[in-house]
Amino acid sequence: MSAISIAGLTKDYGDVRANDDVTLDVEPGEVFGYLGPNGAGKTTTIRTIMGFQSPTSGTATVLGAPVTDERALVDARERIGYLPANPAFDEEATGREVLDLHASLKGDARRAELLELFDVPVDREIRGYSTGQKQKLGLVQAFMHDPDLLVMDEPTAGLDPLVQRTFNEFVRQEKAAGKTFFLSSHVLSEVRRVCDRIGIIRDGRIVEVASVADVLQRAGKYVRVRVAADVDREDVSLDGVHELTVESVDGGYADLPMATAGGDASDERNADATGTALAELTFTYTGSFDALVDYLDGFHVLELDVEEAPLERVFMRFYDDDETLDVDAETDATAGTEPTRDESTERGDDPMPAGTDAGHGGDA
Repeated sequence: MSAISIAGLTKDYGDVRANDDVTLDVEPGEVFGYLGPNGAGKTTTIRTIMGFQSPTSGTATVLGAPVTDERALVDARERIGYLPANPAFDEEATGREVLDLHASLKGDARRAELLELFDVPVDREIRGYSTGQKQKLGLVQAFMHDPDLLVMDEPTAGLDPLVQRTFNEFVRQEKAAGKTFFLSSHVLSEVRRVCDRIGIIRDGRIVEVASVADVLQRAGKYVRVRVAADVDREDVSLDGVHELTVESVDGGYADLPMATAGGDASDERNADATGTALAELTFTYTGSFDALVDYLDGFHVLELDVEEAPLERVFMRFYDDDETLDVDAETDATAGTEPTRDESTERGDDPMPAGTDAGHGGDA
């Protein structure tokens, strides 16, 4: 039996369809990453499988309990750890009082271990917490009753890099102990470190469910290379190059061997040529690294960066061919504008304290 099974899940908020025929399964003992930009529908799926709202249509079960069966879901929640996006706690309470409340509802067998791991200032009022400290408190309450299934919406949001590393290592240890995770994120590098499989959602629809290795291979790498050469975009002929841009760069490197695209900076035709013409090439690359190195061997390479492809470009790899979206515009949109769906539903601003997961249902 799957830990989470979702079939044809659809959720409408008036005229807005936040989830559209979402279908996926999360197997026991796996770490499943749920990826998408802000407003894609991740939080809607999570709130629905947690029973905080009813689906418009479709079905889902969590640990065998149908999400529309409140009695069965209340029993299942005793084995679930839940962390919403932007966890909200009583600002006048201390961290200890918050954890005491959750302990009275679901237990706290691992509280001391988790507080040592995540270093939460439990005797301070929540109003004095930083964003990262609130997130760490949320992590403690999600794990402290030793649940079998963890459902977490953007679990590393607000954490500094060292705490993120601690969290990732803890997830790996818990997976080895048999725990199951359903983690939403918009950070590809985050899910790459801990997830076995990922589902990509965009505009409320699942566009891919695959292993992390398969997705990364098809998504490619983002390459930026600066060369001492006069390069035209049409002259770049390398299999696996996508979204290529070529820009001339002001001089600054004098008396360098020059090459042309596909040429050899060391051959006799270019041996005596010097100058300051520079070009910067950027592209997403899905070919082999051997082929890339062989191609760049024809240039005098001044700078080379190879990084994970930006998430927006990864989405483009798995979106319908008939959708033509501008990648740069998409990047700007997800980085600096409001999501298209209501923030109270898509950013996970739950009206209840994080982890208060007994006896709540209905639409939000």
